[in-house]
Amino acid sequence: MTRLLLIGSLSGELGQAARIASARGAQLAQADGVSSGLAHLRAEGADLVLAEVIHDLPWLLERLADERIATPLIACGRNPDADAVLRAIHAGAREFLPLPPDAELIAAMLEAVTAVESAPICRDPAMQALLARATQLAQAEASVLITGESGTGKEVIARHIHAASRRARGPFVALNCAALPETLLESELFGHEKGAFSGAAAARKGKFEQAERGTLLLDEIGEMDPRLQAKLLRAIQEREVDRLGGTQPVKVDVRILAATHRDMVAEVRAGRFREDLYFRLNVVQLRIPPLRERAADILPLAEHFAQRYATANGLPPRALSPAATHRLLGHAWPGNVRELENAMHRAVLLASGREIGLDAIELSPAAEPEVAPSIAPAPMSAVAHEPAIAALVGRRMEEVERDLILETLGRCLGNRTRAAEILGISIRTMRNKLAEYRGQGVSVPPAPGQLPEAWRIA
Repeated sequence: MTRLLLIGSLSGELGQAARIASARGAQLAQADGVSSGLAHLRAEGADLVLAEVIHDLPWLLERLADERIATPLIACGRNPDADAVLRAIHAGAREFLPLPPDAELIAAMLEAVTAVESAPICRDPAMQALLARATQLAQAEASVLITGESGTGKEVIARHIHAASRRARGPFVALNCAALPETLLESELFGHEKGAFSGAAAARKGKFEQAERGTLLLDEIGEMDPRLQAKLLRAIQEREVDRLGGTQPVKVDVRILAATHRDMVAEVRAGRFREDLYFRLNVVQLRIPPLRERAADILPLAEHFAQRYATANGLPPRALSPAATHRLLGHAWPGNVRELENAMHRAVLLASGREIGLDAIELSPAAEPEVAPSIAPAPMSAVAHEPAIAALVGRRMEEVERDLILETLGRCLGNRTRAAEILGISIRTMRNKLAEYRGQGVSVPPAPGQLPEAWRIA
């Protein structure tokens, strides 16, 4: 359930947005202005903020940055408020929602935050067996480690476990451990007291406290810095957290789920992950098979995504043609369900006529199966390879590295984790490189799950 904070009066069009979001399953909180909204975020947190542009959103966004509160904010208002909208976007607002609100656009925004469906879609016997086991485990309080390749749907399974558990009425809070630098991650997890660091103007609850009597998902746990692992282990063992700058521990009642695409046994052996923390998290393990191992799920998922994105874009629903179906079933799907979702979103936008034809199915060139050459390849020193190498001579190493990273990221459809795996670098290194490129004014491919470019105003 998405925790949505609305800043503004509910008596007008923002109230319409609130009712639509509530009908879509969001848990609502409301603040009259930016000061009370900031106080709510410090005390209770939220997954998404929807704020009217008549308020001083640049001030609020500056406070959020200073206090290391990473909650995304969407500005909303009428189109005549263009100047106020641009100020909010330039200050850091994630998107703009025009008022009066559109139900499908709000639904897409909520899905972009959670990046999951309300219930897992599966027809494959292996996935049905895994889902049955997850439902059985949901009634327990034990920690569960969910493993699987990037894009297989680990958070979907985590949300299913929460929804089927005795904690279902409590909050589900997810934190991507790979998405934040170490200093911000510690504050996000454990919270901080007033004055704990520069900009900490007030005390703030961390994700542990925000998930009180609910479930906390630690996504990409394998990326957590070793220096934080000891503090996390203590929080799980003692069921209490120490806020940054705090003098007294705070008791918490939270169920822990963790997810990773890494081989955690190998991470432990390599000394990158604490063995004692691994065993605390891995009471029970659920491995989600990659999409190529559950072919019976491909068409149901493809049809689901086609329906969803047709509705979101105001397009008529179309069935898949036999040729398009054959293409989808014959693909290896190295990007798993996330790659399939992106492919179907493109297909919906490109399709014409009554069906989604083969010409609308565009798959990543990097993911295409390689065709074995009919003759033996020439040795690396052969003249045929010299032009490609010669093209690099005279260029700076930094430029070659940048082009390689951006090209790989583009071929992975913006999937940072997948691109990092291919390049053999950590997700932290990938994140730092992309931030450096943005600072240089270089265009970086958007991450999966972001709203379509057509919905942006800047």
